[in-house]
Amino acid sequence: MAGQSTIFVLLMLSFLVPFARARAFARFGYSGAIGPDKWGRLSPEFVLCSKGTHQSPINIAKNDDVVYNPKLEPLERDYVAVDSNATLVDNGFNIALQYDASVGALMVNGKNYTLKQMHWHSPSEHTINGERFAVELHLVHKSDDGNISVVAILYKYGHPDPLLYQIKDKVAELTKEVGSGDEAAHVAIGAMHISALRRRVHKYFRYVGSLTTPPCTENVIWNVVGKVREMSKKQAEALRAPLQQEYRRNSRPIQPLNGRTVELYDGSGSVGNNSD
Repeated sequence: MAGQSTIFVLLMLSFLVPFARARAFARFGYSGAIGPDKWGRLSPEFVLCSKGTHQSPINIAKNDDVVYNPKLEPLERDYVAVDSNATLVDNGFNIALQYDASVGALMVNGKNYTLKQMHWHSPSEHTINGERFAVELHLVHKSDDGNISVVAILYKYGHPDPLLYQIKDKVAELTKEVGSGDEAAHVAIGAMHISALRRRVHKYFRYVGSLTTPPCTENVIWNVVGKVREMSKKQAEALRAPLQQEYRRNSRPIQPLNGRTVELYDGSGSVGNNSD
């Protein structure tokens, strides 16, 4: 899609300036000469994609690499209703909702991380015991001192997802804009409720990793929700529709754990049975 590299640069500068210097980024993809195994050689800015030792995504092997940590606290999130300050954007490599004003924050280790944007990958990037799911949602948060924490939610096909149901017409509108040749396709979102994303999390897995797209910045705190949620196949297809064919499968392969520990929070009282 013409102009997607420009959109990508603008978005990466918006969200990642604290983590990488503000210069043009090389185009990347998910196969062929610009696929994940080549990312580290596409630009000096992407060197961590090949040389980093704490990369994401990972396979979460419950019986092997996961350690229950009784000191972990619940995922405290104070997301609120959004009123006309969100924009649905075709980044070229994914579809995202970005926020122009504060819609709440995540508390991690006593520090506030403000929700900046959310985007989807299909199929899922993280796997659980080797199982890959239909879709993965990333809620990207940033602290005042420039650190990142991501909440990842895995989806299987099933009942419609309430969040996507609210914006289904907007997703369709975005697809039409892209189809008409709009080089900077985006759609303003009116009032919407994200309370469904604030539901209590009984289990989550935490580890230190990286961004899953270039520049693959490390020291990102990941919180992978244990309970797999549902969305309809039609909703998943709608999320992929605006993207070029080569980006409709936009999941980075699993990265080596390299001795990292994956910690488990379990507030359900079911430690040891590996249930969600």
